[in-house]
Parts: sequence; C-alpha cells; structure tokens
Amino acid sequence: MTTATDEGTRPGTGRHEAPRRELLPGVTRRSVVLVVGVLLLQLGFVLSYVGAFHAPTPRQIPVAVVAPGGAPAGTARQAADRLNALDGDPLHVRVVGSEAAARDLLADREVDGVLVLGASGQDTLLVAGAGGGAVSSTLTELFTQVDASQQRTLTTDDVLPAARGDARGLSSFYLAVGWVVGGYLVASIIGVSNGSVPRTRARAAVRLGALAAYAVVSGIGGAIITGPVLGVFDGHFWTLAAFGALVVLAVGAFTTALQVWTGLVGIGLAILLFVVLGNPSAGGAYPARLLPPFWAGIGPWLPPGAATGAIRGIVYFGGAGAGGAALVLAAYAVAGLGLTFLGAGRRGSATEPGLA
Repeated sequence: MTTATDEGTRPGTGRHEAPRRELLPGVTRRSVVLVVGVLLLQLGFVLSYVGAFHAPTPRQIPVAVVAPGGAPAGTARQAADRLNALDGDPLHVRVVGSEAAARDLLADREVDGVLVLGASGQDTLLVAGAGGGAVSSTLTELFTQVDASQQRTLTTDDVLPAARGDARGLSSFYLAVGWVVGGYLVASIIGVSNGSVPRTRARAAVRLGALAAYAVVSGIGGAIITGPVLGVFDGHFWTLAAFGALVVLAVGAFTTALQVWTGLVGIGLAILLFVVLGNPSAGGAYPARLLPPFWAGIGPWLPPGAATGAIRGIVYFGGAGAGGAALVLAAYAVAGLGLTFLGAGRRGSATEPGLA
C-alpha cells in the first residue's frame, strides 16, 4: 500500500513536496552547498584576520609638531618636513603654533600624537593611550629612533590614558563586539525558529519590536557590566546604554533583512559582514593607522568599527567621533527595518510558528 509520505506528500498538510535529490545516501545537494558555504566563511575568516594583523605597519599617522618658545622661525616646519620624508610614509605631520592648540587636536582625535621639540635636544611626545595602545607604542618607537639618529632624546607622556581597568584601551572593542554578536545572533535565532520571512507586515512589526526591546535590554546590560560591575568605565552610563541599544538594533535589523531576502544564506552574509570583515577592521588590537589599506578603509563603515570608535569617543574624548558613528549605525538600522517591511509577505515565504 502506498502512503501519502511515499508519494511525496507531507503528512497532515496535503501539500505535495518534490523528493530531495541525494548526491550520496543521506547527502543532499542543499547540504553540500551549505557545507561549502561554511568552508568559504572559515577560509575567509583566516584570510581576513591574518591579512589584517600579520604585519601591522604605520601609515600616515597624523601628528602635530610644536617648536619651543623662542626657537628660530621655521624650526617646526623643518622638523615636520624631515618626518614627512621618512621611508614608508608612516607619518602625516602638521605644524601647530602652540602646545595648547596641539593638545586640543589630540583631545579632538584629529591627531594621534604631538611632538613638542625641546630647545636643549630633549623632545616630548604627547600621546592618547585611550585611543589604542598600539598607536602610542608605535609612535614612541618611531620617534625614539628618529631622535637617536639626530643625537636627541625623547620622553613620552600619555596625556589621555585609558582607564586603569581598560588595558591598552581594548575594552571598548570587546564591548562593541559583544553588542554586535548579540544583534546578529538574536536575529538569526528568530529567523531560524519562526521562518526567514514574516507572513505580513504586522508580523514583521512584532518581530522588529521584539528585537528593539532586546536591544534596549542589551544596551543597558553592557553598560552595567562595564560600569558598576567591573568598573572599567566611569560615568557615561546612559549614553553608553543608549548607544549599545542602537548597535544591537542596527545589526539585528540588518541581519533580519538579509534573511528576509536571502533566507538561511543571510546568516552567513551577516557573519561575513560583521565578523569576518568587521572585527579585524574595527580598530581593536590595531587601530586603522596600523592596518592594511583595505581593512583601514572599510572599518569605520561597518558596525564593529563604528561602535568601537564611538565608545572610545564617548568615554575618553568628550564624544569626539561618536556622532558620525551613530549615523553609520542608524543607516544600518533604517535599511534593515525598511527592507524587512518591504520583503514581508513575499511569495514563497516560510511559515512561521510562534513569534511573527
């Protein structure tokens, strides 16, 4: 006797399904495609991380040079010209009229270091360790070598250091990564559990509303952990919480949209965008000035990099750079929300038990 299942009909639905073609016993074409996709993501992960970090090299690090009081006219300009002529173009040096003005540039994140020339051959390098310890160390090493070649000495002064509990300024990066991971994971779980495509726009609104609520809780949670719990960051609690909610919403909404339009592949695309490309270009272990041009170029336009830079700006630099990063993340959120609503109810969408 032939059963409905034998004829390719799903039991209890009356819906006919074409039999799946197996390349080998138990191995379908779809499973092969998915495994190949995972392999490509894995190799892409290795290529991206090793490519970004295997040979950090300074490239056009912005630096200000200040001449000592009473120095002959052109002293600072001559020093700047010599530094700009270094092999490999590691620095982009400008002359500033006073140390106070140069310090303002450092606090506004317009330069990464200030070289104050000393009248007696004792120079001082001002750095902001809160912006990333790797850049400060690189500048110290570079200027020490330059001064030694000119029979001068160098003292480094970290005028904007990272907090005591924020070793090398990396906590901003890890907080950003935590928020990003939460955003794409929760969106992926909702999509896998309930179908990639909401059947109606009302259901899409419920799904995105749940994501927004999760984002708010996640933002507050991250601020609590890095603030009251661990004492890494002092103050800025509600600013960090609000910004964290934006990060999670932006990543989650964009991941949801990717799933709406590409199905299960959207999860892989989210991992490619936010992990394979986003994390090594975020400016965590090595800020953009030490990364190869490709990673340095894409970093500020991907959520991990935008979030890392903004958190450092909020905590250490009076908000410098946070506004532009917030606009980048808002663009991801708006695109994700819009594309999700646009794709809701498309023909061929998956059925959705439970949460819209």
